[in-house]
Amino acid sequence: MTDIGKTLQNARNEKHYTLDDLQQITKIQKRYLIAIEENNFDALPGDFYVRAFIRQYADTVGIKADKLLSELDEQAGKKKVEETEEEPTEAKTRTEAVRRQQQSSTPSQVSQSFDKFMHYLPTIIIVGVVVIIIGSIYFVVAGNKKEANQAASSTNVSISSDVSSSKKSSKKESSSEEVSSSSSKKESSSSSESSKSSKGQKITNTAVSGSRFTYSLTSPAKKNKIKFTSKGGSAWSSISVNGTANWQGTLQNGASHTVTLPEGTTSFNISLGNSNVTNIIINGKKFDFLKENSTLTVRQITVNVTNE
Repeated sequence: MTDIGKTLQNARNEKHYTLDDLQQITKIQKRYLIAIEENNFDALPGDFYVRAFIRQYADTVGIKADKLLSELDEQAGKKKVEETEEEPTEAKTRTEAVRRQQQSSTPSQVSQSFDKFMHYLPTIIIVGVVVIIIGSIYFVVAGNKKEANQAASSTNVSISSDVSSSKKSSKKESSSEEVSSSSSKKESSSSSESSKSSKGQKITNTAVSGSRFTYSLTSPAKKNKIKFTSKGGSAWSSISVNGTANWQGTLQNGASHTVTLPEGTTSFNISLGNSNVTNIIINGKKFDFLKENSTLTVRQITVNVTNE
């Protein structure tokens, strides 16, 4: 039986790669690389990423990934068979424990519990009746007091409301006109700014090397907004700005996350673990990265930002 983690580790050592080197090349986190070499696949985000990371690891160190993935499937099948064989034994043990617990409770214990309940039953009934009587008296007194206060205050309110209602209505009319005019100005200015920032924006592919793609973003916004959306499955994504990690996470089907880049950003890197179900929108415009090799699942994207 092939030791997947040991095979990958030996291939990495033959290439004279350290784990840090491999992390920089594949963009897979170092802790996931260690887990793969230790065959600790449960530490990875999910079955999809186990297969994707093993394939990317194998391609990087120059060995065939198909054989390792077949061995992974075989190990997973044996594990399920072992778990299925253990379930009847666990169920039998739980059944015996329940049966023993039921047998341990004797009729005398049930009788003693019933006698205690009957002993305290009259006291419980008396306390309940007293609580109900006190509560009824409280609600009646509180209701009468509230009605008296409302009757006394209604006279004063009716006199002052007539005088102030005309003043309030005139003030409301003037203020509503001011608010509507100011809101219309804000809407027109915001819409003009967003249209200006998105009209001139252009994304162009400048280089392709395996799973690494380079693009040029011209005429961007002052603060660029990158929106990730997963459609059709779960997807792991990450983004780093000027070489510094900004966000990473796994989006479930239908979920989305927006990252606002700081002003003055000159470049940012995007790593996608499942690019076929990931949509990216930059400043309100769709980034159609799949037109460069749509069959590729894992990809690294570098975007250089230039103002023209």
